[in-house]
Amino acid sequence: MAEAPQDARLVSSDGSAIGILDKEAQMLPQICFFVSVAFSFMAWGFVTTRYIWPELRFRRRDEGLQPLLILHSFRFMGLAFLVPGVVSPDLPSAFARSAAYGDFIAATLAVLSLLWLPRGGGLVLAWIFNVWGSADLLNAFYQANHAGLLAGQLGATYFIPTLAVPLLLITHGLAFRILLQHQNEFAMRESRHPA
Repeated sequence: MAEAPQDARLVSSDGSAIGILDKEAQMLPQICFFVSVAFSFMAWGFVTTRYIWPELRFRRRDEGLQPLLILHSFRFMGLAFLVPGVVSPDLPSAFARSAAYGDFIAATLAVLSLLWLPRGGGLVLAWIFNVWGSADLLNAFYQANHAGLLAGQLGATYFIPTLAVPLLLITHGLAFRILLQHQNEFAMRESRHPA
């Protein structure tokens, strides 16, 4: 039996030969994953530019932050990374724990910020939430890449990084913009655009 040319096969981690077609079949889910994330960023970017930001930009800081904090209060969904059967048993545990608990802490901070927003401490909590939440999402991307995460290992949670995370990152950007906005800017805008 003739041996396959060296360039027509690859070697797997256990030393057995993998055909190029097998390697291409393994790459397709990864490509679909990254395309999904990219399209989600584009779609949520359009929605944000056209519908979300125009609604929030003339509000007072606390009023502009409320819808964003409500959205982020649903980040408890990240706990699904810890549920067997929802994710593959091969999902790297370091990624799963970091993503799950990071999201849970972000959701808790979002809820606390909502509760305290009418008081002075609410803006401080909103800053803490926004810094933590942004760092958590960026860390999840880093952890996934570092662990060599494969799209199929996410199981049913595939839609968290492909659908929810782009929206969450975009709304963190909006929250930073609102937090940095001075109240006198709001007053000037309001005088130009009466209700």
